[in-house]
Amino acid sequence: MASNASPTVDDEVVHEFGPLLRVYKSGRIERPIVAPPVAPGLDATTGVESKDVHLGVYSARLYLPPSAAIAGAKLPVIVYIHGGGFVAESARSPNYHRFLNDLASACPALGVSVDYRLAPEHPLPAAYDDCLAALAWVLSAADPWVAAHGDMGRVFVAGDSAGGNACHHVAIQPDAARLKGAVLIHPWFWGSEAVGEEPRDPAGRAMGAGLWLFACPGTTGADDPRMNPMAPDAPGLEALACERVMVCTAEGDFLRWRGRAYSEAVTAARGAGGLEVELLETEGEGHVFYLFKPDCDKTKEMLDRIVAFVNAA
Repeated sequence: MASNASPTVDDEVVHEFGPLLRVYKSGRIERPIVAPPVAPGLDATTGVESKDVHLGVYSARLYLPPSAAIAGAKLPVIVYIHGGGFVAESARSPNYHRFLNDLASACPALGVSVDYRLAPEHPLPAAYDDCLAALAWVLSAADPWVAAHGDMGRVFVAGDSAGGNACHHVAIQPDAARLKGAVLIHPWFWGSEAVGEEPRDPAGRAMGAGLWLFACPGTTGADDPRMNPMAPDAPGLEALACERVMVCTAEGDFLRWRGRAYSEAVTAARGAGGLEVELLETEGEGHVFYLFKPDCDKTKEMLDRIVAFVNAA
């Protein structure tokens, strides 16, 4: 016989952000859409080998393509930062593991997927700190794979959604190492004032900023330069420590207007003959579609464009 008992007070949901995160009054946390992690190893489809490296409070999963076996071959290095609103997902998630295998094979490149700490257990700036530390670790060539196969003159940062946001944060630091390029896929930026066709009503603006305010309790709000790189008090975009930038947006993504505005702002900041900025707008697809539809034509097109961007450096 079914129970009619009411949920206990401790089962009360106090924070819920779509399918990403659910927080209960008891402190229990659920991440509904996060699939069980997958182990590193040899990928039968691409021949890419992967391994995990534990680096204190965070870790990284490295990807080495078969072409690394060529004697003396030096590969571009792509430091990848996963999305998930800074509250979900990991480098061990099946969708990210598949994408990094595909990306490392297609370029070919040495991939380094950062498994940073998540909020709310570790509020921002913990994730930013881990990403900065991971990039410094890569540039130190302390890992044997990086030392043997990585070209330190061709280091890129790439990431999607919150990871795209973190890519900007890494590249805009005053003491940032010089990068060959940055690839921001459907980056999660926002602001108090609407751009493009973003919602203009106060409720819509607040909804767009809600997860940010939760993940970063010390923030000044939606115009915190970490969330709005185009805010009046944000560091000048001409200071980005990379030679080239690629921004990917998707037609069905509510963040597309912000991504396009970021691309245009970076172009304007660097002026003619300055930083090369490439914008790829995918029609008919939504936010991070490539993670859920890895075999579709639009995913292949996006991957091909990223590969061309990396190899043009």
